[in-house]
Formats: sequence, structure tokens, C-alpha cells
Amino acid sequence: MRAAPTILHLDMDAFFAAAEQASKPSLRGKPVIVGGLGPRGVVATASYEARRFGARSAMPMAQARRLCPNGAYLVPRFGFYRSISEQVMELLGRLSPLVEPLSLDEAFVDLEAGGVAWDAQSAREAGQRLREDIRAATGLTGSVGLAGSKMLAKIASEEAKPDGLVLIEPGTERALLAPMTVRTLPGVGPATGEHLRRAGMTTVADLAEAGEDELVRLLGKAHGASLHRMALGLDDRPVVAERDTKSVSVEDTFDVDLHDRVRVMNEVGRLADRCVQRLRASGHSGRTIVLKVRRYDFSTLTRSETLRGPTDDPAVVREAAGRLLDSVDTTGGVRLLGVGVSGLADFTQEDLFAQAAGEREAGEEAAEEESAPAAAPEQAAAADPAERRWVAGHDVCHREFGPGWVQGSGVGRVTVRFETPTATAPGRVRTFRVDDPDLEPSEPLPLVAGPGETETETEAGAGEAGDVEGQVSSSSPASRPKSRSGPGSGSGAAMSRP
Repeated sequence: MRAAPTILHLDMDAFFAAAEQASKPSLRGKPVIVGGLGPRGVVATASYEARRFGARSAMPMAQARRLCPNGAYLVPRFGFYRSISEQVMELLGRLSPLVEPLSLDEAFVDLEAGGVAWDAQSAREAGQRLREDIRAATGLTGSVGLAGSKMLAKIASEEAKPDGLVLIEPGTERALLAPMTVRTLPGVGPATGEHLRRAGMTTVADLAEAGEDELVRLLGKAHGASLHRMALGLDDRPVVAERDTKSVSVEDTFDVDLHDRVRVMNEVGRLADRCVQRLRASGHSGRTIVLKVRRYDFSTLTRSETLRGPTDDPAVVREAAGRLLDSVDTTGGVRLLGVGVSGLADFTQEDLFAQAAGEREAGEEAAEEESAPAAAPEQAAAADPAERRWVAGHDVCHREFGPGWVQGSGVGRVTVRFETPTATAPGRVRTFRVDDPDLEPSEPLPLVAGPGETETETEAGAGEAGDVEGQVSSSSPASRPKSRSGPGSGSGAAMSRP
């Protein structure tokens, strides 16, 4: 424990939803829910406007829709969020060499190690400067907690939400924690919280009064002793700049249970390839292949196999995952599949037999491609537009109307709202055919205007931003030159309605 509050915890406010609101003027001040839009989708982030209706992270998307039927429901843009996170982490790196990222939007910083804070006043000033720098660089807000330990700094940032700063003075920890619920402490989830409640402990003060022996009896030696120390406000964990990656994994939940064994095998192979891509991107290889299967009745089975040496060969991981699948009964249906690699290393030890099999497989595929008749150019061009999929919330650009984002698509139509992050008013809406050649996916625009750029005004459309996933009709045409302002102008334009 430190004598000065020089450990900082930053938590961006409703990060995914706030980033979407910042990039889409029509959604500012309105409920926004980001997550999977399928029947089994889960909420990743809900804006504070949506939280007033009861929507929250990790909630089933179907439940969020019932609670907040008029919200804007968007598919996550992780590449976009990652680029913003990199800007924020760069600002944290300027404060100290000891930055411990916990996720894209959360991190601990040791201000003392950076020489920017040594007492309460200097720590508060550093935290305030950080919030101002983040807003200037990204247009977003973050909440800052300052304390003498990591646990208390995180609790302080929670108390500071949204867009605030809370500093816990050393020596006041026990008085601050005493009335808080036991769920405030790290490691106390719903099950542990209920177990403690049945034992008559609902507040942190109850845990401190119960004593270490009683908590060890209830929760076991390691957990009980740790929880008692935290109840007393004691936490001496250091800020660790780099944490070793323990595993890499990917998983998918399917909208409809999979019953076809061949389809299940194909999905496992696809997940194995994605897992290897992440594994290689992190600069690792691994020895243990893990398969996760959640069946129709929500029972979850995990199978693993340890190889003779670490590998990052997709053929090896696919083959191992396939062998693991052979030991799982999937006849009742599969709702979730996952493939992971653990036992990570920074070198590979190739399996020559698997490598030869992979090369043979690649050779067979190449031979099949050479022997297959080439498709006619006009046939390929005709097939491409039909496969175009417009994802709610993702960026597009029209040759005539410029940048915008997808409000929704269906029945052969895609609805786009044309506006930019620097606009001061919502943009207008227009509907096109899904195969409109003038409409293309695009990269996200910067949230903050660069030097010399100014904010632009966008004429507001008649349509309000509601459930953007399901909105396919146009409210009114987008702004355009007067010479092209007649009804139906523009390639693939749908008739606008008042």
C-alpha cells in the first residue's frame, strides 16, 4: 500500500457505444446498444441513455430489445475501437512506463514510476490532464480513479462514472469500503455473493468483522484470506507493464442449433484457422489444443489435446480440433463452438507428418482449381453484388453522396444515413438497392477534426435513428446538388417518403 494515491485506473465511459455516438451525430443523446444482433446475440456495451431503460452489458440482446425497443442496435466495429484504444494507450504511455492494459478501454498506470505524481495534489492534476487529453484526441470521455492500490483505484473509477475523477486519500480506505456491497470487491461474483449472503455477510464491513478464519472456512484458504485482506483495504499488487498471454481462443454462437455433423466439422475447421491467425499475430505458438462445445441443452463440454511440441500450423490445429470433436456427441444440436490454443511459446516445433499432410492437401486443392473450368467474367460480376452484405452501423461511401453509415438492410434494399463525425447536425437518409455499384464499404472517419479542419453542418433528415438494424425505408433523400434533386435521381435510388 502506498502513502500517496499515485496508482491511476482509467475506464472509458460506455466505450463502444460512445464511439458510435461520436461517429454518428444522429445517435448522440439517444439509446445505443452494440453487440450481436442475432437471436442469441449478447450486448457488448449499452450507452448511458440505454441503461436508463435497463439495458446493460452481457445481457441477451432479445431482452435488451424488450426493455429498449426504440434503441439503435449496431454490430461492433472492433477495428475502429482498437484504433481509438491505441490513441488512448499512447497518452497513458506518456504518463508512465508502467501501464497495465486490462482491455481496449481500461488500464492501470503507475504515476509514481513516471515521475508525474508524488502526492494527492499532483496525482489529481495528472488525472485531470489525462481526461482533457483523451477528450481532445478522441472526442470521448473517460473516468479516472486515483488511490494507493489497484483495487481502490478501480473502485474509485467506478464511483467517478461517467466522465469524472475520484481520489481516495490513503488512510480513508476502510471507512469508504465499509458500507459497500461485497460484490464491490474483485473476485466476488454472483455465486460467491449469494454464498456470503446466506452466511449473513452483505457489506464489506461484515467481511472485515467476520475475520480471516471464518472466510477461509466458507471460501477456502486462498480466496478467503485474499478477500479478508481486501475487506481491510489492503492490496499490494504492483502495476505490471506486460502480462504474459496464457491462451488464444475464438468462439461463435449460432443463431440456430447445428445438427449436421459435416457443418459442425466445417465450423470447427474455420474457427481453428481464425485461432491460428490470432496466435501468429501475437507472435506465439502453442502445445495444447482446446475444443469447446455448448450443446442444445446449454451443457458445455471441453476437450483438449497436448501436442509433442508447440505449433502455429493451421493444418495441425485443424486436425487436432477435428480429433477432439470426434469424442463429442453433437446429435442433439450445437449452439456454440470454440477453438483455443494454450501452453504458449515463442517458437515452433514442426510435426513433419502433419506438415506433409498439409502440403499434400494444399497440392490437391491447387490441382482441383487448375482442373475446374474458369467462370465467365460476366458470371463472376453478376454473383458478386448478390453476396454483398451491409452490416448495421458500418461505414460506407457513395460516389455521389459521400460518406455515411448503414442504418439497416433487407428485402434487397440498404438504408444509409449520410453524415460525418464532425457534422453538427444529423444527416439525411437514403435507400438504395443492395447491388448499387456506386455504394461501397469504407474505412471509419476520424472522430476529431484535424488541424485546419472545421466542423460541418449536415441537414437533418426526417427519419429518427431507431432500431437501425431493421430500418430499410428512407425518410427523405440525402442532400445533393440542385441539378440532381429530382425524385429518383442517383443510381439505385428508392422513392423517398415523407
